[in-house]
Amino acid sequence: MNNEFQLEMKNIRKSYGNIKSLRGVDLQIKPGEVLGLVGDNGAGKSTLMKVLSGVVIPDEGEFYYEGKKVKVDSPRTAKNLHIETVFQDLSLCDTLSVANNMFLGREPTKFVGGIIDQKVLHAKSREQLNRLGIDISSTRLAVENMSGGQRQAVAIARAMLFQPKVLILDEPTAALGVKEVDMVLKLIKNVKEKGVSVVLITHRLQDLFEVCDRIMVLNEGKCIDDRPMDQYTLETLIKSIMGSPERTNAS
Repeated sequence: MNNEFQLEMKNIRKSYGNIKSLRGVDLQIKPGEVLGLVGDNGAGKSTLMKVLSGVVIPDEGEFYYEGKKVKVDSPRTAKNLHIETVFQDLSLCDTLSVANNMFLGREPTKFVGGIIDQKVLHAKSREQLNRLGIDISSTRLAVENMSGGQRQAVAIARAMLFQPKVLILDEPTAALGVKEVDMVLKLIKNVKEKGVSVVLITHRLQDLFEVCDRIMVLNEGKCIDDRPMDQYTLETLIKSIMGSPERTNAS
């Protein structure tokens, strides 16, 4: 399989009874590429994302990672391949601090007694936030007191601690204000610059034109359009999502 791709999926199929969620979808993504995954409700985006992240096992299909055929049959397997997912609910604990959320379940401990080393915990959290250009005043701030954009940034920073090679983002700018959307999009660009491949699932089409290199459109469980960003306009993208792909000479 092609070694230029970080990840490649071939002929992915998944049915739930009589409902065919995925009907032979192919997906490829290169290192450091941001791929926009779009489609109307029921197009298969969520199912494909869950297959990518190991939450759902497909009925058919092949999975290649860095040119080698692999089996992704659980979230743990995906994580072992350095595939991380930030789901829309973020899975943050509101009552814990930024640092405790980032290292939840893998906190640095002191040698004696396994006590959490708070100094190291907060220092490493601050280092990670700075590395990603995330502007949060204190790592001791409780997540429940943060804005939606800040919470999204913490969830992405936590995923980046695993040093992913593929990062899947599910609706990261949903329900955010203009300023917060801008912050999250800048964060996606920072992640890309570190060579991480990003799969961005969003209904905010304008965001795609800010950060994506390529867009893939799903319709009724099939890929009906897949081309570089500069070959789309907003109008042609909308037509693709509605099921009528139209080529354009946009640049």
